[in-house]
Amino acid sequence: MSDTAARSLRGFGQGPLSRVSALVYSLLAVELLFLATALPGLAGLVLLDRSAGNVPLAAACALPLGPALSAALYALRRRGRDLADLRPAAAFWRGYRANVRGVLKIWVPWLAGMTVIGTNLANFGAAGVPGWWAVLLVLVAVAATLWAGNALVITSLFEFRPVDVARLAVYFFGRRPAVTLANLSLLVVAGGLTLVVTEAAVALLAAGFLAVLLWNSRSMVEEVEREFTA
Repeated sequence: MSDTAARSLRGFGQGPLSRVSALVYSLLAVELLFLATALPGLAGLVLLDRSAGNVPLAAACALPLGPALSAALYALRRRGRDLADLRPAAAFWRGYRANVRGVLKIWVPWLAGMTVIGTNLANFGAAGVPGWWAVLLVLVAVAATLWAGNALVITSLFEFRPVDVARLAVYFFGRRPAVTLANLSLLVVAGGLTLVVTEAAVALLAAGFLAVLLWNSRSMVEEVEREFTA
């Protein structure tokens, strides 16, 4: 083999175009796997009417999304940089099996809280309470969702007890304000897309949103690795 050919082989998958192609391939593969594992819940969410009585049903439909999101985060985090080592499907299923129990211990309480808040907001007119109460409920829901984002990233990438994941998520909520603000911006975009279009639009872009969530959370992930793992 000539030196030129050897250099070409060593350089395979290292150029900008190869890296972009690898990223696109990983995002598409993870997106398809996410949709496959979350499909029953996503179908229910899309078909449900946006009425007060359907809030608990929407929460039940969202149950499969937690493990699917966790597996997608795991796969994207461990995405190979070499085109010859791209195995997002194997990483996705490994993350799904490893994280399903732990993530549900975070996901289910968050969904329960969102169900209570959503039901109260949906029936706000009949409750006869001051208007500022609705604002408070929205702020609590946003804070809880940002906490859930931190917890989802931590429990997807590390092996901690659920109570420790919950504490770390709260800790980094104030410890890393840049992460919190970046994730708030992501939440606003996702929420706006849901209101203007449909939940299906966010689901079809889930891998992209999760990639951005990982990018936003990189300083938090690095600190967890440095300070809280052996």
